[in-house]
Order: sequence, then C-alpha cells, then structure tokens
Amino acid sequence: MPSARSNLLTLDRACELARTGDIWVFRGSSGADRAIRGLTNAPVNHVGMAIVVDDLPPMLWHAELGRGLLDLWTGTHQRGVQLHDMRDAVLQWGHRYGQRGWLRQLEGPVGREEEDPDIENGALRAVARLDGTPFPSTARLTGRWLWGRAPQLPWRRDGDPTQAAGLETAYCAEVVALTYEEMGLLPNRHRPNWYDPGRFWSGHDLELRAGFRLGGEIRVALPPAPGEEPVPTETAPRPAWRRTLDRIRPRR
Repeated sequence: MPSARSNLLTLDRACELARTGDIWVFRGSSGADRAIRGLTNAPVNHVGMAIVVDDLPPMLWHAELGRGLLDLWTGTHQRGVQLHDMRDAVLQWGHRYGQRGWLRQLEGPVGREEEDPDIENGALRAVARLDGTPFPSTARLTGRWLWGRAPQLPWRRDGDPTQAAGLETAYCAEVVALTYEEMGLLPNRHRPNWYDPGRFWSGHDLELRAGFRLGGEIRVALPPAPGEEPVPTETAPRPAWRRTLDRIRPRR
C-alpha cells in the first residue's frame, strides 16, 4: 500500500490512498462542536471509517443527523448511521458544516499491500447490521457518554454486537468502535458508549489487534467550494500564532 508520509494531502489523493479501516476525524467551530469536545475532553467532535470494496469508489461509514447525501447501502436519503461516497461526505463536512478533516491510515502486517478479506467482510457485516440506526437525541447522547465513563463491572459482549449492546440509536464513535470489533481489530472489553471521537485521535492509544496500528493524523486539504476562488499560498492570511511570533521574534 502506498504511504502518505507528509502532513498534508489533497482530498483526491486521500481518497486514492484510502483502505478499509482508515479513520477520518473532524473538528468544527460551531457551538455544538465545541460542546461535544468539552463534554468528552477531546480535540475532535466527529469520526468516521473508510470502506473500500473492489472497484467501487471509496466510502465513508459514519453516523450523522443530516440526510443530504445518498446512503449507498439502502439507496435512500436517511438520518443516522450511513454509508456515503467518501469524497462527497468529506466535502459536505468541510464546506457545509465548516469542519477540518484529518486522515489516519490503518497500518498492518506487511504494509497491507492486499486487503485482508476478514477485515473487509467484518466491515460489511457491521454495515448490514447498523446501517439506518437512528442518531440519538442530544439528551440521550449526553447521558450515554456520561454513563460510559462511570465505573462499571467488567464488560464482555458475545453474539450480535448491536443486539447485545441494546443499540436502538448510535452515534459516530459507537459505530466505528463496533465496526472495528466486527473486523477483529478491537477487543470488545468496553461498552460501545465508552468510545467518543477523541478515542480515535492519536493522543489516545487504541488497543488494536497485534500487528495493527493507526498512523498519525494527516491534514486533508479540500478544493474550493462552488463559487469560491482559491487563495494563492503567497497571499493567504497568516495564522494568528504566526503573526504573534513575527511581532516578538528579533529581526535579523
């Protein structure tokens, strides 16, 4: 598998490199985004997972409130757990929702030059079970996050993960965690609501199956939104922290 070692990729290149199990994390600036990060003490507020099957375009598997994009599993527009065209989904989260996105590549034995059929089949089983599950209300979402962090007896889940976990609704981190479990990448020692988007950021070390790890975050640059002109690099505004550094740094 080709490796993206730089800290920045174009969206087209990120989609070209995508493999099943890669993680996408997003960070926005809305009040709801900040509330999620504050509640979970996480640097990101949304997480999704790449699914790449045969010659189909790469897809993003996640849960969200919107229904603007076509769910590729059912062929309908729906809220909740959805399978979207990856490029369309990332553009929606970037342009419409104002979110910055990062890619974390799943790295495995022998560089994953060829897809592990068990991993791909596990991902598709999770899609078949979870697709269309409603997104929880804000109150229920908050309560489940808090309950997931409360001290509890050791947790073990057998059989159908969606039935055993009682998932009448599901949010983004639960969907990714349950899918990783179905793929055999993540042990099922935690309840689904123990996971939040920040668990999939590099600051938290997920205990993946031996031989697998998630690479560091790679920032993904989006093309301009329709009607917007690209800003040349040499005239782009300097970040605030750079302007501050310019003021205090001695001139040579």
